[in-house]
Amino acid sequence: MGSGTSTQHHFAFQNAEKAFRAAALIQRWYRRYVARLEMRRRCTWSIFQSIEYAGQQDQVKLHNFFSYLVDHFTPSSHNERDFLNRIFTEERSPQASETQNCGDYDSIEVPDSYTGPRLSFPLLPDHATALVEAFRRKQRLHARYVLNLLHEARKHLVQLPNINQVSTCYSEEITVCGDLHGQLDDLIFIFYKNGLPSPERAYVFNGDFVDRGKDSVEILMVLFAFMLVYPKEFHLNRGNHEDHIVNLRYGFTKEVMHKYKIHGKKILKLLQDVFCWLPLATLVDEKVLILHGGVSDRTDLELLAKLDRHKIVSTMRYKTRKENKKQAEEKGNANQTGSAGRPSPWFLPQSRSLPSSPLRPSTHKAHRAGRSSSVPCGVPLDPKELSRRVRRSVDLELERCRQQAGFPAIKEKEEPSSSESEVDSDAEEQPQPTPEEWRQVVDILWSDPMAQEGCGANTVRGGGCYFGPNVTERLLQKYHLQFLIRSHECKPEGYEFCHSRKVLTIFSASNYYEVGSNRGAYVKLGPDLTPHIMQFQANKATHTLTMRQRISRVEESALRALREKLFAHSSDILVEFKKHDKDETGLIALSDWAAAVESVLHLGLPWRMLRPQLVSSLTDNKLAYKSWLENLAKEKLSQQNIQSSLLETLYRNRSNLETIFRIIDSDHSGSISLDEFRHTWKLFSSHMNIDITDDCICDLARSIDFNKDGHIDINEFLEAFRLVEQSCSGGDVSDCPQVTNSSNRDCSSPGAH
Repeated sequence: MGSGTSTQHHFAFQNAEKAFRAAALIQRWYRRYVARLEMRRRCTWSIFQSIEYAGQQDQVKLHNFFSYLVDHFTPSSHNERDFLNRIFTEERSPQASETQNCGDYDSIEVPDSYTGPRLSFPLLPDHATALVEAFRRKQRLHARYVLNLLHEARKHLVQLPNINQVSTCYSEEITVCGDLHGQLDDLIFIFYKNGLPSPERAYVFNGDFVDRGKDSVEILMVLFAFMLVYPKEFHLNRGNHEDHIVNLRYGFTKEVMHKYKIHGKKILKLLQDVFCWLPLATLVDEKVLILHGGVSDRTDLELLAKLDRHKIVSTMRYKTRKENKKQAEEKGNANQTGSAGRPSPWFLPQSRSLPSSPLRPSTHKAHRAGRSSSVPCGVPLDPKELSRRVRRSVDLELERCRQQAGFPAIKEKEEPSSSESEVDSDAEEQPQPTPEEWRQVVDILWSDPMAQEGCGANTVRGGGCYFGPNVTERLLQKYHLQFLIRSHECKPEGYEFCHSRKVLTIFSASNYYEVGSNRGAYVKLGPDLTPHIMQFQANKATHTLTMRQRISRVEESALRALREKLFAHSSDILVEFKKHDKDETGLIALSDWAAAVESVLHLGLPWRMLRPQLVSSLTDNKLAYKSWLENLAKEKLSQQNIQSSLLETLYRNRSNLETIFRIIDSDHSGSISLDEFRHTWKLFSSHMNIDITDDCICDLARSIDFNKDGHIDINEFLEAFRLVEQSCSGGDVSDCPQVTNSSNRDCSSPGAH
């Protein structure tokens, strides 16, 4: 009896031991499995963020490039001066008359066939709710109601302070939402899960409502509608994407013109003014500061509270075209050294401090010296007498062209005196922000937190700064705050605490990079100001996928984007490969492959870890780099049989070319007119030493206008670029238009090749 019992206990002990060992093995395997998935997820995240920030750097380079040209260009006529006021660096606030004209919605008729939502003012809660439902059903708001709503929103925003004061005493809780970036599904899901705005449920939306997503207009309409219905419970902060210059690149301008082809220009003009009036920050119970980007070691909330925010039209560039008389004289004396002292264009080797061309990749990382790297260098203006002579010579040339074309002669106008022109310009000049005010706004809209102590230039984004825990702690103590809430950065879980939980990042656009790439989140604050994080996934498809399937799907998308980036720079990568292959064997080590790719792309990625996904075949642990580059090209070659080098150039420059097209198309008509093309070409030629008449410019425009409709659309613009690149790559370098100098006075055009 006792022997049998002991035997049973012995077998039970053995079985338990085996079960524990099996459980330990399963646990170890599962931890390794999860660790591998986490490693893949982090690599994928690094790819997406690196490519996104590289695009922001391109935007800054492109803006600095055009800013340099504009700052060195002296308008020779009123038309050119008006063109410069509308082009890329428009930094003035719209006049009251202009805003009133843009808000002239009464003259716009709504047809009886219109079945979309209708608005009447003052708005009621039912109007805002109906608007959400209409947009959920993919209906579009008529342009008349869009302009009316923007006009009413502007009137309300003008009355608000720079830093809104919100109290939890009047609401049960305050919900803070981060970036939405045109993703209407996320906004609707937040309202569905958290409840619609009401006197008991206040909201703060922390900027970046537009760009990237396809429903930016709808998001703005919903937010402005609820702001008007609940002015004390619904608050909006400005983000770095509430900027008409940023909108040129990241899709919002294109979206508005696509949805409202007739009245799109009015809407964009009024939106530019509305964006300028958005508050800069929100303060909850004087203890929690909500702003879009972050802070810096010189952030001054008192200065931010009293500056005229409407003067900050764009954070991309501080306006430097207007200088006082003393500054102009000092710079003029310092630069009166003949032709040798004239500021050189970006493409000359001696111009070290000037921005590089956005269409030509830099050979090294661009490190900014200042804290806010988007601040341009000051540039001298030409003397007044030289300006008058240039204007006179151009007027004579234009008059000659008019007479040759058969137009009647225009009676010569008396040249205004310099004193009169100065008075007129001073009268028209709007008050501009000081450099310190501008930097303050740039820092709170563009900055990111970092783990290290201190504060340094944000070279990754190209603007703002990185601020450390000590900077955060100093600001909290100075203004008696508990913590900061900011947005501006996509996070895998939709939120992230840092700086000892004194900084909370909230990002409300789920699936930002790809379906399954990240969750969205919002935070709720009660009277105790304890943050309660709520996470969500607006896309139902993500709920049916396993974690491995989600990561694999997102990883595939990230690797596809990375291969496109590699292909776009394959020529530069090949040059770097050859440096490591001194014996010309066609093979390089994997370490050399990783070093060469990083030296060209500057993405800071773990290339050795990504090697299995990017490099499939090896020879004696070495890479045959020419065949590897050929495989990249085969994936991208189109059915039109475009040569690899040309397609590579188009891939690398497509985004910049589209942005340049929208810059030249200053009236947002969707096509470039002859006047816009002429003024832009003069802008380039005046500092590239290209002597070209108006007749030649007209011939050049006609050669790009392939369908001969009198305008240049985006497809014709890209096709002209393709033909020029094809002719340059197929022939001698001297055939390229870039090397044309002042001694070559013949007209050349892309269509001639």
